[in-house]
Amino acid sequence: MSSTPASASIRSQTTQTTQSTSPYVLEQTPTLNPATNQPDPSLPVVDISKLTPEQQKAAIELKRQLEELGFVEDLSAILRFLRARKYDVAKSREMYMNYAKWKSEFGVDTILEDFHYTEKPLVAKLYPCYYHKTDKDGRPVYFEELGKVDLNKMLKITTQDRMLHNLVWEYEAMVKYRLPACSRRAGYLVETSCTVLDLSGISITSAYNVIGYVKEASKIGQDYYPERMGKFYLINAPFGFSTAFKLFKPFLDPVTVSKIHILGYSYAKELLKQIPIENLPTKYGGKSDVTDDELLLKDVGPWREAEFIGPEGECPKVFDI
Repeated sequence: MSSTPASASIRSQTTQTTQSTSPYVLEQTPTLNPATNQPDPSLPVVDISKLTPEQQKAAIELKRQLEELGFVEDLSAILRFLRARKYDVAKSREMYMNYAKWKSEFGVDTILEDFHYTEKPLVAKLYPCYYHKTDKDGRPVYFEELGKVDLNKMLKITTQDRMLHNLVWEYEAMVKYRLPACSRRAGYLVETSCTVLDLSGISITSAYNVIGYVKEASKIGQDYYPERMGKFYLINAPFGFSTAFKLFKPFLDPVTVSKIHILGYSYAKELLKQIPIENLPTKYGGKSDVTDDELLLKDVGPWREAEFIGPEGECPKVFDI
């Protein structure tokens, strides 16, 4: 998100007729590169043809109000905050202002340069998280092996605060590097990710142990990175998991809950409906033959392919193992 001219500008125009639907139009201009905050012709543009007149009016009004407060945003960001609040301008503005305050206090603008998760190689063994290729809609696919988490061991080598900083680091890397590369490859604007959360080995006790972290992580995702979840699969969900899931549902808004698919141990068929078989790791029923260490290290996707990397450069790596 940016403080430079927006990816779709809003222009006031006078009309010579008495019948006019609106004194404003959305003007299509190049999308901003989220890493450089400059117009990037290599990126696809927001498809404003899909917006209703009411939605366009809401975008115009929210953008105008934010500009009066000194914030100039990309149209895609404006629309994400509006979608998260069902195009209620007042609620979207409140959400954005809370985001802007948090962003300043958390140091988001420089976190990719300032935050060094030196303990990540050890943490990754206890809580494996990684990106691997894309789904059928061009989204980056993110895997978390929550069932392997040993929070007590993790908290001996890191803190919850540093885990949350790493989470924000990953969000920023996704927004500024992964999504632009995915958009170039797909040929349209890719704004969301596909997440696979592996619950293999999880217990009710371990679910209780991570509830504090999940609550804070969910707040960051929903409140400060709205509309970034495209698909979300919970796999290897054990018998009785629906009871444990009730612990987390209060932290999730209804729109988020509607995107979550809870699957048991026979999940491969459903995953392959969304993820190409050649992109899904063999451990999850696909044909991408990679070891666990390679999944953590290689970080394979368009963000590593020169033809899809733009002025933002190659996606940084949080660590090497």
